[in-house]
Amino acid sequence: MTSCDAIVIGGGHNGLVCAALLAKKGRKVVLLEAADELGGAARTVEFAPGFRVSHVAHVLNQLHPEVIRALDLVRHGLALAASNIPTTVLSADGRHLTLHGAFGERLAGELPLGEAEAWALLRARLLRFAGALQPFLTQTPPRLRGGGRGDALAMGRLGWAIRRLGRAEMREFLRMILMDVADVLEEELSDPLLMGAVAFDAVLGTHLGPRSPTSLLALLHRLAGQADGVQAALALPRGGMGAVAAAIAAAARAAGVEIRTNAPVAKILVDADRAVGVALAEGAEIRAPVVVSGANPRTTFLDLLGPRALDAGFVRRIGHVRMRGNAAKLHLALDGLPDFPGLSPEQLAGRLVIAPGIDAVEAAFNPAKYGEASPEPVLEIVIPSLTDPSLAPAGKRVMSVVAQYAPAELRGGWEAGGPAFRDRILTVLERHLPGLSARVVAAELLTPSDLEARYRMPGGHWHHGELAVDQLMMLRPVHGAGQYATPVPGLWLCGAGSHPGGGVMGAAGLNAARRILAEAR
Repeated sequence: MTSCDAIVIGGGHNGLVCAALLAKKGRKVVLLEAADELGGAARTVEFAPGFRVSHVAHVLNQLHPEVIRALDLVRHGLALAASNIPTTVLSADGRHLTLHGAFGERLAGELPLGEAEAWALLRARLLRFAGALQPFLTQTPPRLRGGGRGDALAMGRLGWAIRRLGRAEMREFLRMILMDVADVLEEELSDPLLMGAVAFDAVLGTHLGPRSPTSLLALLHRLAGQADGVQAALALPRGGMGAVAAAIAAAARAAGVEIRTNAPVAKILVDADRAVGVALAEGAEIRAPVVVSGANPRTTFLDLLGPRALDAGFVRRIGHVRMRGNAAKLHLALDGLPDFPGLSPEQLAGRLVIAPGIDAVEAAFNPAKYGEASPEPVLEIVIPSLTDPSLAPAGKRVMSVVAQYAPAELRGGWEAGGPAFRDRILTVLERHLPGLSARVVAAELLTPSDLEARYRMPGGHWHHGELAVDQLMMLRPVHGAGQYATPVPGLWLCGAGSHPGGGVMGAAGLNAARRILAEAR
């Protein structure tokens, strides 16, 4: 048995951030990762000889600047292969629409008369609304009941941020915040490709369609993020997402964190109703007055801690957290790229989206409600080797595709249904990128079942819980654990299942470390 000041369970990016910040304040920290490498879902994997890809998350758009500064990540190796990349919405007839700059600052393509002006107004409003929420990404959410003066002040700051929008904009914010994104878009726009692109961004990685209530809120959560200091921008990290995790791990090691891989935790130890350490699967025990879990909340409370340490109401709430994954990943090793008509090198090196309109995204979602995969999936595509040649052999290319919708609980199971869904994705790709199929030399499909098994994500949900109004802020993951502390003293949360949610952001780890350090004063 060994001892330390703090144990962090899970070497995903949030766990690494939390461990590094605790160690920088003089704590002796041990981080335990069950897998043989760090990063969690932020990992670069070789899926075919010489072809490497960001295995789950593949576009950087939310890594928080406070995390970058606090850990000096640039000094520890964080670098971008491409910054503020464009999004091109593909059309089967070749009349593509490109959104240049952050969230379509400039549009290029055939648009109805007045559409660009209408989009500029709507874009500015959505960014203002997301900007009002932005400061709260790195704050502990206030408690609704039993809070003190600090909680009251936090609620006041949230109200003031909304009030500062101005009277007219505040009314619009309150009117729109719980709307579905389709209604918001159809009030202002008419171009199918533009609306399809925005609707796709709103529901990416969720069990929502564009006509689902609160889908606008999911879009604002995404737009509150930054990349390379620009709100709502998109970037591709050099070396893939694994390089982002490697930079955070380097910062953690430099701060003195002891990192152990291949060290799965079997149990969180409790003594006198307080968390006092962990037992490893190998049998060893490590003791510490602070235990921090970056694992999924359901895994933390029901598997590692056990229901007996919790009251029945809390166990019921944790069991009801919605985390039904709906995204699959397809990786393609290509022996080169065909000459795609109407697409420039700049467009190909950015992000490509296949979402022909709001109705197409909603139609892709409908079967998932009943456990069926989309016959016409909507797709997000990047070819990262165009800006980072280290990811593929010379002259070759690697393509990474997020496909929606792929329900976690597929009828008949993914072992039987996976090949058919892969073929559907390839069919949609070939229709919009003719000649692509002939260049494929290897392919890997990750279904929600694969994500659950390989990355310990219940339901294959990469946010560790739906981004919905009843699972955000002080209600994330549930009432009673919404401020990183848990009902068991000494046990804390720091993962994507906590505020502010998923994405390669690091804010949950940052906030948890700050809260733990504040409690120790």
